[in-house]
Amino acid sequence: MSRRLDKIQEITFSSARAAEEGNKKEWLFLFDKNAILEDPIGKSPLNPLGKGHSGIKSIEKFWDDIIGPASISFRIRESYPCGEECANVATITNTLKDGLKVETSLVIIYKVNKKNKITSLRSYWDFNKTLSNTLT
Repeated sequence: MSRRLDKIQEITFSSARAAEEGNKKEWLFLFDKNAILEDPIGKSPLNPLGKGHSGIKSIEKFWDDIIGPASISFRIRESYPCGEECANVATITNTLKDGLKVETSLVIIYKVNKKNKITSLRSYWDFNKTLSNTLT
């Protein structure tokens, strides 16, 4: 693998690690100021308009509302860096303040610019399926 692909993949791993560590500052530092985050892609309670979270302020609000209040662990099962992007196949477990564990299987595709900043983070998972599995 090329050094550039290694770097792109490492940035994606750093994003997961910062979320696990609850390190908001480090996580936000990885993003370009004009980045877009879609988690999940399409309309959901986390993305009501289905347009994602555009710009660093909106991404910071996503952290404050979704990532920050939970304890998150990532298990990246497969990772495929290619071009300026990297697709990670993962399972994320969110442990909420009340102790409820929400496990989500997903594919996360990151796009990284030449300045080594994430310009796009797109998560493919089904909110309703995850909710249904959590409640059963």
